[in-house]
Amino acid sequence: MENAKSKRMGTDPIVPLLFRLSIPSVIAMAIQALYSVVDSIYVGRLGTDSLSALSLSFPLQMIIIAIAVGTGIGTSSLISRLLGEGNREKAANAAEHVILISIFYGIIIAAVGYFFSDQLLLIFTEDTTLINLGTRYISIIFMGSIALFFPMISNNILRGEGNTFTPMVVMIIGAVINIILDPLLIFGIWIFPQLGIEGAAVATVIARLLSGVFLVFMLFSDKNELKLDLNTFDFDLNVITEIYRVGFPAMIMQFLASFMLAGMNKILASFTTTALAAAGIYFRLQSFIFMPVFGLNQGFMPIVGYNYGHNNPKRMLKTIKVAGLVGFAFTMVGFILFQTIPAQLVSLFNNDPELIRIGSNALKKISIAFPIIGPAIIISTTFQALGKGLPSLFFSFLRQIIILLPLMYLLGQWYGLNNLWYAFPISEVISIIPAAIWLKFTLDRVLNEMETQNLITDYPE
Repeated sequence: MENAKSKRMGTDPIVPLLFRLSIPSVIAMAIQALYSVVDSIYVGRLGTDSLSALSLSFPLQMIIIAIAVGTGIGTSSLISRLLGEGNREKAANAAEHVILISIFYGIIIAAVGYFFSDQLLLIFTEDTTLINLGTRYISIIFMGSIALFFPMISNNILRGEGNTFTPMVVMIIGAVINIILDPLLIFGIWIFPQLGIEGAAVATVIARLLSGVFLVFMLFSDKNELKLDLNTFDFDLNVITEIYRVGFPAMIMQFLASFMLAGMNKILASFTTTALAAAGIYFRLQSFIFMPVFGLNQGFMPIVGYNYGHNNPKRMLKTIKVAGLVGFAFTMVGFILFQTIPAQLVSLFNNDPELIRIGSNALKKISIAFPIIGPAIIISTTFQALGKGLPSLFFSFLRQIIILLPLMYLLGQWYGLNNLWYAFPISEVISIIPAAIWLKFTLDRVLNEMETQNLITDYPE
């Protein structure tokens, strides 16, 4: 029988429901982004080389994020659809699979980090200073990856249930502890050792570990909608298949982002290491703009997935429209900030005049397309909520690999460092048009199938 918590996704008024489910995740993602910015600010105080090393390490860190995001999206989509179908037992079994999957991934990545961190960084640069700094940071992140995987993946069990408040608390716990520990461990304040760039990595692992402990208690508490019991766990390959039918394309999308960052770093390093640091600053600041949109997704996806499973296209379409408008508003704020105060934003990290000059130029030119990125993210998430991950993968590949990297290289060769940043807005504009057309075609087909089979329900909008 359907639980009242999940049933509200098919009956409550859409706009208040979307905001009620999304606001906790928006807050959590904003705080998470704040941690990322603060972390880089502290590392920036160690010097431009440290910032550059952090930028070089970021594509490797994105591997962890890719695995976690892909598995998490598949989890949230599957659980919301199963609850929409009234199948709570299978939803609980899926959640148990996800917990064990996160532990498995943590063990594998830890082994890779222990043996191969320095060799991986050699792919991106031959600068021994940057390799040394980057290895000191990323090896700790990799070896502590169980602590990172578990909360990042398992939070999506709760999101699939329509519970976005507890994941918010989990993320806030991790971010706040991280922000507190960063200066203590980087600079050796009070009783803490001075670890430099390693301190940033240690702070991250400790913070995620503590937030993961809290999440364990919440997942297995009586208050959780899905009753989990690993003692009665029943392995089902079909559950894994269903998670990765949606999750694998999303995972590949994140891998593409890692590949894009690695390629971008190679292109920028051919100009100057300061350009690497500037790009790193941009991506940290960008996360502060885009993370709230990803937080919106956490409330948006279960509503769309539930109503898709419940054959209620009116609610589904209205949710998509509202989310698109809110996403536009979020990224429009970023556009205004990056266009009006870019130098002030860059100087938060380091006062190097050359870094401020290159970074300000990058922020102003990259952010030209920010207003359309919010709706573009909602388009991608809609495909995932419908259990159709391949279109999102295709358009991510088109944008980041087919268009962005070659265009960056060509603009850099033809017009120099100052103008290669235009590759970002050009790639966004080119990719969003076919994505929007494909989504309209997909939604029309879904509606026609429901009408043909006389499946459409009539819950309130």
